[in-house]
Amino acid sequence: MGSKNSGGKPKHTYDRIIWARDILDLAESATMQEIKNNYRRLIRKWHPDKCREDQKTCREMTDKIIQAHKIIIDYCNRYSFSFDKNEVEKYLSAQEWWLKKFGDDPFCSPNS
Repeated sequence: MGSKNSGGKPKHTYDRIIWARDILDLAESATMQEIKNNYRRLIRKWHPDKCREDQKTCREMTDKIIQAHKIIIDYCNRYSFSFDKNEVEKYLSAQEWWLKKFGDDPFCSPNS
C-alpha cells in the first residue's frame, strides 16, 4: 500500500479510504446504512467500557474505528451524486425494473 504516517494510517487519499474500508469491515461497495451499521457494531465491540480485551488494545481499536468512519464519511460528503437517468435506472427496485421492461400489461404482471 502507499506511504504511511507513524500511526500506520496511509497518507494518500485512495489508500486512506481502503484502510478505512478495511477497518470498518466494508465491502467494496456499501450503502450509507451499511457504513453506519458496521461502525456502530464495531464501536460496541471495541469500546473500552464494553471490550473484554486488553484496555490499551480496545482504546487503539476504538480510535482507529472513529478515524476510519471519519475518512469514509468525509469521502461520502464530497462525493458528487449523479441524478442522470441512466445512473438512477441502475438502482431500480425489482418492481420498477419489471414495469419499465414490460409495462403494466396484466399478462406480464409479476403478480398474476
